[in-house]
Amino acid sequence: MRVVIAEDSVLLREGLVRLLADGGIETVAVVGDGPGLVRAVHDQRPDLALVDVRMPPTHTDEGLRAALEARAGQPGLPILVLSQYVEESYATELLSGGSAAMGYLLKERVADVADFLDAMRRVAAGGTVIDPEVVVQLLSRRTREDPLHLLTARERDVLALMAEGRSNTAIAARLGVSEGAVEKHISGIFTKFGLEPAADDHRRVLAVLTFLGR
Repeated sequence: MRVVIAEDSVLLREGLVRLLADGGIETVAVVGDGPGLVRAVHDQRPDLALVDVRMPPTHTDEGLRAALEARAGQPGLPILVLSQYVEESYATELLSGGSAAMGYLLKERVADVADFLDAMRRVAAGGTVIDPEVVVQLLSRRTREDPLHLLTARERDVLALMAEGRSNTAIAARLGVSEGAVEKHISGIFTKFGLEPAADDHRRVLAVLTFLGR
């Protein structure tokens, strides 16, 4: 995997370079601002962009904006965004334009190297990864009118793991049930969300977007 890193903290980005190298991942460019990310993606055509949300000059959402601009120039570019804090609006915005090959994690997840590298590989392969803390906060803010209230407790568990980008096999292992049971729960989620089969729609992605409050 070839990766571009956009992070304004020199200490963190150098640590990321070393961590990725130890995991067999090549860093092809390291930049400290949004315009640098756009240029690096254009020049290097990486397999994934690893991006800090907050970057110079205002340290608000420059990293996110640059990531989306870079993806416009390289359609389908896998993007894994890192954030210091849970910022639900940024997570939702990142995914609302199409959530394939997208991820949003808290920076503290980097400390769990195996899981972090796994998340990178899942995003690079076209998956979606959402930080569990974001999932928890989104669940806690749902109102009674929300479609989530139509779901059983087990269906909510399955949907939360889907939002983290887990496969049916991984969900079954996490919940201690069979893959057939997971498939049954997912079918129930689709039905309750009114997601009918359609050639042009990916129901799994649409269910996650419903979960995120799109």
